[in-house]
Amino acid sequence: MIPSVPTIALVAVALIFDFLNGFHDSGNIVATMISSRAMGPRQALFLAFIANLCGPFLFGVAVATTIGKGVISPEAIALTVIFAALLGAILWNLITWYFGIPSSSSHALIGGMIGAVGVSYGFDMIQIEGLLTVVIALFASPLLGLITGYLFMKAVFFLARGASPRINQFFKRGQIVTSIALALSHGTNDAQKTMGIITMGLVSAGYLAEFAVPPWVVALCAVAIALGTISGGWRIIKTLGIRMYRVRPVHGFAAQACSALVVLGAALLGGPVSTTQVVSSAIMGAGSAERLSKVRWGVAKSIVIAWIITIPASMFIAGALYKLINVVL
Repeated sequence: MIPSVPTIALVAVALIFDFLNGFHDSGNIVATMISSRAMGPRQALFLAFIANLCGPFLFGVAVATTIGKGVISPEAIALTVIFAALLGAILWNLITWYFGIPSSSSHALIGGMIGAVGVSYGFDMIQIEGLLTVVIALFASPLLGLITGYLFMKAVFFLARGASPRINQFFKRGQIVTSIALALSHGTNDAQKTMGIITMGLVSAGYLAEFAVPPWVVALCAVAIALGTISGGWRIIKTLGIRMYRVRPVHGFAAQACSALVVLGAALLGGPVSTTQVVSSAIMGAGSAERLSKVRWGVAKSIVIAWIITIPASMFIAGALYKLINVVL
C-alpha cells in the first residue's frame, strides 16, 4: 500500500520532533563533560551522536508501546490529533530552547497529546491508568535523579578522601564511559516516544493492523535523534554546565552515571521519563552533596518552574493548533 500524503507528512513532522528532541537534549548529555573539560565540544557531541544512534536498536520498544497504546483510547487516534500534539510539543520545545531553559520534550509530547485529544474527542478518551503510569514515571524520575546524584556524590567523596588532585584525571576519563551510557539511555528512551507516535499514526491510517513498531521506524527515529544531538543545543549546554554552578570532573562523573542508571532503567520498564529532568536534578544533587550553597538555586528554580508549566502550556498550544488545523482543512 502506497502511503498517503497526510501519512507521509505525519512521519516527517514526527521526525522533526525527534530531531528537535535530540537538539534540545544534547546539552543534557554533554554539558558536564564540556564544562569540566573532560572532552572538547565537537568530540563530546560526536560521541553522543554515535551512542544515540545505537541506543534505539539495543533495548526494545517498551516506551514506544506505552506512548502508542497506553495514553489515548484507540477511538480518539486520528491523524489530525497526532499532528496537533506533535506541533504543540515542537513549538514549546523551540520556545524553551530560545530562552535556554532545559524543559522536558517528554512532558511537551504528553501535554500535546492530552490537549489535542481533549479538544477533539473529550478528556474521557484519555486512558487514566496509562496516563498515571506516564505521569508517575515523569515526576518520580527527577526525584530519583536528585537523590541518587546526592548519594552517589557523597559516596565518591568518602571513597576518594585523601586522594591527590590527580584523581581528577580518573573522573575526566570516567566521563567518557558515563557519557556513552547516558547517550545510549537517551537514544533508547527518547527516540521510542517518536516511534510510538509514528506507529500510532500508521495504525490509525490503516497501514498496520496492530500496534507493532516496524524496523524502518526504529531506524528513522534513531537517525533523527542522533542528528539532532550532534547539532547541539548550546543555550542549554550553557545553563546546565555553567550557570547552575562550576561543574568539576567529579560532578560530571556522578551526574552522568546516576542519570544513565535512572533513564535506562525506566526505558527497560517502559517508563517514558524526561532525560532533561533527570540530568538537571542529578547535577543539582551532585552539587548539593558538596554543599547546598554551591548550587545557584535561582537557576534551579527557573528549571523547576519550566517543568511544572510544560504540560499545561503544551496542552493549550496543541488544543489551539487542533482547532486551527480543522479550520484550514
